[in-house]
Amino acid sequence: MIFSKERPFLLVGAGKMGGAMLSGWMADGIDPDAVVVSDPHLAADMEVLLKRHSIRHVTSAGEDLRPSIVLIAVKPQLMDQVLPGLKAVVQPDTLVLSVAAGTPVSRFQDQFGQVPVCRCMPNTPAMVKRGITAVYPTEEVSAAQKQEVDGLLSAVGKVVWLDSEDQINLVTAVSGSGPAYVFYLAEALSEAGRAAGLPEDLASELAVATVCGAGELMHRSGDTPATLRKNVTSPNGTTAAALDVLMSGDGLQPVMTAAVAAAARRARELAD
Repeated sequence: MIFSKERPFLLVGAGKMGGAMLSGWMADGIDPDAVVVSDPHLAADMEVLLKRHSIRHVTSAGEDLRPSIVLIAVKPQLMDQVLPGLKAVVQPDTLVLSVAAGTPVSRFQDQFGQVPVCRCMPNTPAMVKRGITAVYPTEEVSAAQKQEVDGLLSAVGKVVWLDSEDQINLVTAVSGSGPAYVFYLAEALSEAGRAAGLPEDLASELAVATVCGAGELMHRSGDTPATLRKNVTSPNGTTAAALDVLMSGDGLQPVMTAAVAAAARRARELAD
């Protein structure tokens, strides 16, 4: 590891995403003595986690810290108040990681100078170690640092590396916001079942189990979504009848394409 008790890993913000990643790292066996959490408003479950592992907690990063890695996991609207307080602890060789949507690497280098920065876009399935995180590294990030980042983020799911920071907005629109689309699919399927005549509780149970099971099957099988779809579609059967609607010219694909485009557009607006 490139961090230690003397040059720790500093997590700034232990909310939903930061907390999920921290839980994954502890389960992965990272030395808790090499981790410091800076958050003035810890949730109760995070307090329990920190106490269980004896992780050092501070309400703000003091000048006594000399972190090797700083992960910034606060909401984008808090950057103006958080970043100035980190200037005293970010060294020229400190690796800065950010999981904040809409915050370009230039924002961090304006604050800290030409330090190595990795802009990361995880998603909430990281909470159950099934996330996927896209990473854009600046040219200052060394091979050893990339390897360390890959190891850290792999503890909560898959890692993919980007060639351009512009791709982050597109990743945000697909995988960053994507879990919400899937949750809404379960809602819509449940409502369709209710509208067809099923009791509300049963429709909801069937929809949630179907979405979860299909996702797990897709994960384990290694087949493409298109192949799996074809495998469960008999000619002129019930599934084919439903897909005729979903795959029509005004069906799901154009709606999903418009939704992703809207999310990407908003991501670009937040970065301006």
